[in-house]
Amino acid sequence: MASTTAPEHYNAAVIPHIAVADAAEAIAFYGRAFAATELFRLTDDDGSIFHAEISVAGSTLMLSDPHPPFGPPVPGAPPVALHVYVDDVDALAARAVAAGARLDQAPADQFYGARTAILTDPFHHLWVFLQQLEPAQSG
Repeated sequence: MASTTAPEHYNAAVIPHIAVADAAEAIAFYGRAFAATELFRLTDDDGSIFHAEISVAGSTLMLSDPHPPFGPPVPGAPPVALHVYVDDVDALAARAVAAGARLDQAPADQFYGARTAILTDPFHHLWVFLQQLEPAQSG
């Protein structure tokens, strides 16, 4: 699922950390919607997720149940947008919507040379998926 056509300057790792009201369900959703794989999970004595990491299209995302200093999230007002380059943005958007994501912007070619889809997951996080259509300009 990872893109082989992402612009060269996007090779640096940016690892966001998000707090969600039900981290276990979020991990399951991201697996269904974005083919995410769980890398590891640390739980508190009460079973809540203190820290977990998943891989989405070769990028790492950290997440947890809300606990200081992470959370609680504000419903409807995500603190971060997650940008991910993929090889087939149309297929990804269709799979995510089938899994329960809201399609905010259908896949469309953009002036900056990428086909882009914007989705909101059930946990109020905004995802921007891009498929590079033409070679990126260095600059």
